[in-house]
Amino acid sequence: MERQNRQAVGASALTPQALVIGAGPVGLYQAFQLGLLGLTCELVDALPQVGGQCIELYPDKPIYDIPGLPRCTGRELIERLTQQIAPFEFPVHLNQQVSEVQRASDETWQVRTTSGRVFHTSAVIIAAGVGAFVPRTLPLQGLAELQGVHQASDPVDSSHSTRHVVVAGGDGHIMATLAHWLQHPQASLTLLHRRDKLDLETHEQQHVADWIASGRLNFVVGQPIAHRSEQGHLQALTIAPPEGEPFELPCQVLIQCLGLSPKLGPIAQWGLEMAKRQVQVNTLDFGTSLAGIYAVGDINHYPGKRKLIACGFHEATLAAYGAAQRCLGAPVALEMARRVRHLPSRMRSRTAINCRKRRSSSCSGSNVSPSNIDAS
Repeated sequence: MERQNRQAVGASALTPQALVIGAGPVGLYQAFQLGLLGLTCELVDALPQVGGQCIELYPDKPIYDIPGLPRCTGRELIERLTQQIAPFEFPVHLNQQVSEVQRASDETWQVRTTSGRVFHTSAVIIAAGVGAFVPRTLPLQGLAELQGVHQASDPVDSSHSTRHVVVAGGDGHIMATLAHWLQHPQASLTLLHRRDKLDLETHEQQHVADWIASGRLNFVVGQPIAHRSEQGHLQALTIAPPEGEPFELPCQVLIQCLGLSPKLGPIAQWGLEMAKRQVQVNTLDFGTSLAGIYAVGDINHYPGKRKLIACGFHEATLAAYGAAQRCLGAPVALEMARRVRHLPSRMRSRTAINCRKRRSSSCSGSNVSPSNIDAS
């Protein structure tokens, strides 16, 4: 029946069995669990890269509560999760938000993104953290429409010889952005921050201090309160310092490193039961008030909820079983043997070897040996 329904969908629609909204750590693990159960899956994320908060907010911050990893950074965790799902080759659609979710006549879901991409799917799993993260911008009217105004993740032409470049803010992109522009000594480079102290690691603060002392980097403390432009091109910012009168700072290229702002966005309009701006779920399979839509990670709410990555992994596992039962029309067996049949061939051979090793030996306490661990 599901196959017949999918054949009736227009050729332009993508038809994964499950669609994961959000490619942060919980969204990536969600895709892995769906793959283990043999489901096809695609992911959508508003950011230009996978990783969510782990990459955008704390890529180098140590994390200590991931099972099996005594210590890792946000970046390392995302690298491991990306490697984990790589054999499934699930498509990931970045730089777009889900803008519309509609129930189809066959009780499946039609999902549309801001880029115009359309999905027809049996299960939608929301793993969008606290909402879609969008870059913060300076609150100056008309600034965003000017030539020369960019976000840290935007590609910027740095080949021009006479430019006043201002890097505003101090988020996780700040060091890479400064290092990039310092490779172009023809540009006058200024770091603009609201305070005289940057929230950086000790060695990063030393790098910034050295750049300032050498004259390669100017440091300005204050808040932008206005801008000046000519023929649609940014020319200067008016800065209000902590003390003294406002002054004009030449600025032909503005790179905003102001972090991200989570927005619940269109999710609030989908007809889901909400609690404190979060999606209400059950704890059986983390289904929402709409059949076929699930929510995992920081976006959901239930009694005893804890916003931890490890808890999100648990939620993703149960949501995968719920989605699989909906897609396949029957409860999914828990045995690992069933899962092995669905693994890509390059994973399956190694997993089967491990299963045979475990069956042929006792795996209790001191009898566990390195030969029972797949280290490849």
